[in-house]
Amino acid sequence: MADDDKDSKTENPTAKKLADAAEKGNVPLSREATLFASILAFYVFLVFFMPSGMAKMAETLKDLFEQPDQWRLENATDVVSLSVHLGWAISAFLLPPMAIFIIFGLGSAFAQNMPSMVLERVRPQASRLSPMKGFKRIYSLPGFIEFCKSIFKILVVSLIMYFALRSEYFAAIEAMLSDPQVIFVKLDGIVRKMVVVVILAAGLLAVADVMWTRYHWYQQLKMTKQEVKDEYKQSQGDPVVKSRQKSVARDRARRRMINNVPRATLVIANPTHYAVALRYVREENDAPVVVAKGQDLIALKIREIAESNGIPVFEDPPLARSMFAQVSVDSVIPPAFYKAVAELVHRVYAARSRQKRTR
Repeated sequence: MADDDKDSKTENPTAKKLADAAEKGNVPLSREATLFASILAFYVFLVFFMPSGMAKMAETLKDLFEQPDQWRLENATDVVSLSVHLGWAISAFLLPPMAIFIIFGLGSAFAQNMPSMVLERVRPQASRLSPMKGFKRIYSLPGFIEFCKSIFKILVVSLIMYFALRSEYFAAIEAMLSDPQVIFVKLDGIVRKMVVVVILAAGLLAVADVMWTRYHWYQQLKMTKQEVKDEYKQSQGDPVVKSRQKSVARDRARRRMINNVPRATLVIANPTHYAVALRYVREENDAPVVVAKGQDLIALKIREIAESNGIPVFEDPPLARSMFAQVSVDSVIPPAFYKAVAELVHRVYAARSRQKRTR
């Protein structure tokens, strides 16, 4: 079932899926990139800070051993004074590498992903205590890849140690019988060679691991077609529901429009296909306003309501079709229709005037 589910995940993850994963702390993070940053930080310390730090530390210890009379330990105050002196010397030696390791470590993490506070990662989960879950994590494909990377690192370090020490074997033996300062200089050169080669190997491994980590993370977030459809429904709404809502909105708008027909001044119609109801009152608007329009059944309904309310209906097919296509409901008619509509409005007002006189 798991393989079938994995095979069905053929769709690329959506932007929402990637954002949700980032919010939960599920981001690609290469451990080898962090290790590479740590080795690089050690090399920076070894080259730029360790010589001067070792020299200062050596001076402190030299004063301590060559002039022991200056540091008598006769009471607690003397012990505290010596401890503070050594503490400051050790702190001055250790603070630079600590700061370098922190800066490089944070830099490697920030280069891969921007930092964010994710409480989900620190929330206690029973699955993390499950032996079965742990067994699956160890003996899974990611676990096998981590094992291969560990073997690769062990082999690389072993080979580096062998080739670096093989060429320096006799020189190291001679240095051991010479002045102590020569030993440190010789060891410093050997360590630098080893660290440079380790940095190159770790850099290659870090590049490969970053690419693999991102590829594996992206593959894990792939979605099935059904998941894409479900997410679209959640973000955009169910198409069936949206269609129903639009239908209800159209029905309400249609009812409001039909209710406005009794307020019309006249109706222009194509005998059965189109009908446009206009209202013109000088005190309300400078030009006639379309209060309702429709075609087919709605057109017949508009005509029926207009005739039942004594509203004149003028049959002018070209004018009715043009106004239906160009003018929306509750909009003033454009100037192109002024002349034709003005003649009809004049006929309506003339008819009303004759009715008043006959009364």
